[in-house]
Amino acid sequence: MTQPILLASTSPFRKSLLEKLHYPFETASPDIDESALPGETAEQLVKRLAQAKAEACAGQYGEHLIIGSDQVCVIAGQILGKPHTLENAVHQLQAASGQTVTFYTGLCLHNAKTGNSQVVCEPFHVHFRQLTETEIRNYVALEQPLNCAGSFKSEGLGIALFDRLEGRDPNTLVGLPLIALREMLSREGIAIL
Repeated sequence: MTQPILLASTSPFRKSLLEKLHYPFETASPDIDESALPGETAEQLVKRLAQAKAEACAGQYGEHLIIGSDQVCVIAGQILGKPHTLENAVHQLQAASGQTVTFYTGLCLHNAKTGNSQVVCEPFHVHFRQLTETEIRNYVALEQPLNCAGSFKSEGLGIALFDRLEGRDPNTLVGLPLIALREMLSREGIAIL
């Protein structure tokens, strides 16, 4: 019998992505401090937090393969998280206008039985077109992207903000790199197809 899978996230976006693999899983909310450490790079931050989220659930789900994921966006070397307010969302999109923004998504698959973790960081580059103030404010009012790193939802109207997208897996941009996850699951004996 294969190990059960747990998604250490209550994000409806990550849950929806994982459902694409047609493999049964449970979800749980990891309770961790998501603050960056002094001098930590975006890549280090998301890898550490993805692993911390997965391991935070291991005590309660000791038989599971646990998936943790975390994402930040970087504009001109500055790490941006979720905006939480409409004005912060407007400011983030103003900063992104005409720029290339890199999203770093940390992914961890933690085997609670063995204590082993596989951890990767998947980058994804979003090339924003020049946006007007009106376009930005209209977008923020329509989509309310307050819990999205970078202040947009690429799976929704956010696609209208871009010139082009660059990366290995478009699911990475939404917050769960499924290509890398399938590879990790395969190493743990889980066949998706």
